[in-house]
Amino acid sequence: MRTEIPKIISVDDHLVEPAHLWQSWLPERFKERGPRVERRRVGPITFIGGDKMYTYELDVEDGPWGDVWFYEDLVYPNKRHVAAVGFDRDDMEAVPITFDEMRPGCYEPKARIEDMEMNHVEASLSFPTFPRFCGQTFLEAEDKELALACVQAYNDFMIEEWCGDSDGALIPLAIIPLWDVELAKAEVERNAARGCHAVCFSEIAPNLGLPSIHTDYWDPFFAACQDTATAVCMHIGSSSKMPAASPDAPPAVAASLSFNNAIASMSDFLFSGVLVRFPELKLAYSEGQIGWIPYILERCDDVWSEHRAWGGVRDIVPEPPSTYYYRQIYGCFFRDNHGLKSLDEVGVDNVTFETDYPHTDTTWPHTKKVAEDMMGHLPPDVVHKLVRGNAARLLNLDID
Repeated sequence: MRTEIPKIISVDDHLVEPAHLWQSWLPERFKERGPRVERRRVGPITFIGGDKMYTYELDVEDGPWGDVWFYEDLVYPNKRHVAAVGFDRDDMEAVPITFDEMRPGCYEPKARIEDMEMNHVEASLSFPTFPRFCGQTFLEAEDKELALACVQAYNDFMIEEWCGDSDGALIPLAIIPLWDVELAKAEVERNAARGCHAVCFSEIAPNLGLPSIHTDYWDPFFAACQDTATAVCMHIGSSSKMPAASPDAPPAVAASLSFNNAIASMSDFLFSGVLVRFPELKLAYSEGQIGWIPYILERCDDVWSEHRAWGGVRDIVPEPPSTYYYRQIYGCFFRDNHGLKSLDEVGVDNVTFETDYPHTDTTWPHTKKVAEDMMGHLPPDVVHKLVRGNAARLLNLDID
C-alpha cells in the first residue's frame, strides 16, 4: 500500500508575464517607456552562460516568429523551453515562441488554475520571468524612477490580477527595488498589508553589484520580512550567474550544477549572523533540491567547531550553524530520491515540494504519480508535511 498524496502546494512555479502587464498596470506617464511586446522574427538562440545567458539576433529573414520584450536597451525574446508545458521533451528547445503557441496556463490565471487542477495541485507560488528571478531587470535599468514604477506595477498585477480572483490557489510573490534597501523595505510592507507574504531575493547579492549579507546593509529589509512574516525566496539563478565548469561545456553541465548556487548562498547565510539577529526570518531555496543539505550542514558545523579561532565567526554565530538551518531555512525539490533517503538529516520540517510549471524540469501533468513514486513509502504525516504542510507554514497560508 502506498501513501495517498494529498493536494500539493507548489512553492516554485513560474509566470510568463502577459503582454499587457506593464501597459495596463503602470501609471499613464510611464506606459510609453515601460516594457512592451512586439512580434519579430528571431534568429538562432545560443546558450552562452554568464550574465547574458543567451545570444540571438532580431529580424532575421525567414527566422521563426517570437514575441519579444523591449525595455530601455533590453531585448528579451520569449523562449519555448521557458514555456515548455504541452511540448514533447525533445521539442522543449531554446527557440522563439509566441503567446499564441504557449499553453495559456503560462500567462493566464484561470487557465493556470485549470492546469493545476489537472496536476493535483491546490496552490502555487510563481517566480517572474521577464523581471528575472528577483527583479534584476529593473536593477540594471538606467531610469530608476521608471524602474521603481515597474516593480510596483508588477506587484500590483501579481496581487490583484494574477492572484486576485484565484481564491487562494495562486499565491502572491513580490519583487523589490534591489537598488535601495529602504524602498525594498517599504515594498515588503506595502505588499504584506494586502496579504503577500513572500518576496524574491538574490541568492548571492554581490554578484549583482550589491552589498553582501555580511554587512548590515540589508537589515531593514530583513527586519521588514521578519515583522510581516514574509518569506525570503531565493531561486537558483537569482544572482544572474549559473555555476559552470569548462567554458565550452554544453548547457547540460550548468543545468546539472545549478544547485551549487544554493549551497553557496546557504553557507553565506549560516555564517553571516543574519539568522541570529532575525530569529523569526524564514529563508526558502527554490529549485535547489535537497540531497546536498546534510553534508553542507555537517561541514559548516565542523568548520564552526574546529576553525573558530581564525574563521571569523566566533563572535557572530554563537551556536552550530545547523541550529539556524533547522529553525529558519526551507529546501525545495521536485525529483530527489537521494534527498528523501536522507530526510532525518535534511529535516522533515524543512522540506517543500514544487512542480516547476512551465519549465523543462516540470513534472506537469504527472506530478501526483511522480510524488507517489518518490514518497509513497513514507508515512502519511511525513508526506503531508513535504507536499503541503511545510509550505503552508513557510508562506503563512491559512490552509489545513
